[in-house]
Formats: sequence, C-alpha cells, structure tokens
Amino acid sequence: MSRKSKLIKTAVAVPVAVVALLATMHMGMMASRPKPPASEFGYGPRTSVNGQYQVTILETARFQKGKLLNTTILVAGQDGKGIQGLQIGVDGGMPQHGHGLPTKPRVTQDLGGGRYQVQGLKFNMGGWWELKFIIAGAANDSVVFNLDL
Repeated sequence: MSRKSKLIKTAVAVPVAVVALLATMHMGMMASRPKPPASEFGYGPRTSVNGQYQVTILETARFQKGKLLNTTILVAGQDGKGIQGLQIGVDGGMPQHGHGLPTKPRVTQDLGGGRYQVQGLKFNMGGWWELKFIIAGAANDSVVFNLDL
C-alpha cells in the first residue's frame, strides 16, 4: 500500500471514529437522564429545591415549539405571599439531548406582587424541556419546571 493510500485511509478513519465517539457520548447522555413522571410536569406551582419559594409560570399562551415566547412567573414565599425585589436568572435545556435553550431568556421586569416578566424564551423542537429559575434574595434557591412540548 502506498503512502498516499495510507494517508487517505487515515484521513477517512479519524473523522468516522470521532463521529462514532460523539454519537456514543450523546447516547450515554440521553440514557443518563430518564424522563420524570407526568406528575412532575406543568406550570406549577413548584417548590424550590431548598423549599424557600413557591414558583408558578403564569403563561399567557401555551408554550409552543419554534416561537419566541414571553411569560410571567409568580414567586411566593413559604407564607404564600408574593416576593418583590428578587434577582432571577433563567436557564434550561433538553436533558435527553444534552443541549441548552437556543436563546438567552431573562427576567426583564419586576411587575410587583411577586410577579416577574420573562422574555426571550424559545423551544426549538418538541420533547421534554427543563426550564430553570435561579432566585437570589433573602434566601438563594432554584426551581425547575419540566415541560413537554
């Protein structure tokens, strides 16, 4: 076999091996996160991880794939009263696919009474999505919503 033939075989074999490795890793990520039961899906209310807040998504229209969306969330304390003045971050993604949201949604306004405007959400495909809110205030906590689009 000539040197040129060996180089061509190597040039083809390396990308094929990389693609196979990435596919295996992707399948491993998908298998590592089973979909939660139906009772853990929906717009809430959901209790935050450390039990500090009750959060509800007050959607104005049902979330749909492929559309740029805005929504409002309600953040209440353990006493059920809305909490103003919080700093809230937004994150999320598709656990079974191993990717995040295609946009950078953010809380743009404190509407009062514990309600916060969230803008720039987009779910680019159907399936199981997680939408996470990271809350900083008197107590720092987070809450995850499972959504099936």
